[in-house]
Amino acid sequence: MRGHPVALFGQVMTALEQRIYADRTERGMAYATAGLMLGTMPVLAVTRVAGASPAGRAALTALTTWAVIASSSLSEAARQVGKALSAGDLARARGALPSLCGRDPHDLDRVGIARAVVESVAENTSDAIVAPLMWGALAGPVGLSGYRAVNTLDAMVGHHLPRYERFGRASARVDDVANWIPARVTALLAAGCSPVVRGRPVQTWQTAREYGPRHPSPNAGWCEAAFAGALGVRLGGVLSYSGRAEHRPELGSGRPPQTADVASAIRLSRAVTVAATVLAAGLAAAPFGCACQDAAVRRSCNDLRSPQVGEGADLRPRWGPS
Repeated sequence: MRGHPVALFGQVMTALEQRIYADRTERGMAYATAGLMLGTMPVLAVTRVAGASPAGRAALTALTTWAVIASSSLSEAARQVGKALSAGDLARARGALPSLCGRDPHDLDRVGIARAVVESVAENTSDAIVAPLMWGALAGPVGLSGYRAVNTLDAMVGHHLPRYERFGRASARVDDVANWIPARVTALLAAGCSPVVRGRPVQTWQTAREYGPRHPSPNAGWCEAAFAGALGVRLGGVLSYSGRAEHRPELGSGRPPQTADVASAIRLSRAVTVAATVLAAGLAAAPFGCACQDAAVRRSCNDLRSPQVGEGADLRPRWGPS
């Protein structure tokens, strides 16, 4: 969406990449640091002005949440692909798939497209919904905007491609750390919500625990394996990015995904979204959550007054889109 804060952030960071790119890890660390500062400083400045007012703080939180969390767009993108599959229009389904994930759609059959959608819905339920809710609950608007900056940088440059193997390493590594706990919470919530798709909670959680660590990403496998367990399907296998084939471990022991599983994945994602919202509200209302948010605001305001902000950040050291 043109004019959306995340889209504007991406445009600025694309321009910055064009100016400073070099095939070096150190240059990528500088890029990641600049992106994190760009993603948080405007919110920090507004927090400093509006933070003392409960109404101002609530308005800022609502605005940041709107800008960061993408549950409706995720469901709609998946629904469009599922609709084309249901109509038997593989060409339209292939054409719609890039709005959901980054793999090459041209040679995918019906099963391959359905698998791509389920995997992407599973991973993005964590990345685009559960993780920002958790970071927002613990650190307020600063946590929301900071997380979205980190996740967007990973989507832009955190790929195992020759151009980004070194340059994108810092962005990918920070995203791995930021999503480590949310990915496992997503798997747990998917297990708890699995009855909405006729899944079994214990079996779903066991599938996540058994198959999740097999995925090359330290986080995505947990979400995908949990959805595979809940839906009774088998995910993973051969896929292609930018003409380069990858073989990923199979996740789950069920049947290959079918067209109907797209709607089931969307339904499970929505149930997880509701559960994550309740969890985030509880965390934010708890004394621990309130204390974390207050501490984050105080540190952020001190950083704004300090000329040393951003110095000494250790972003030293990886994922690409589904």
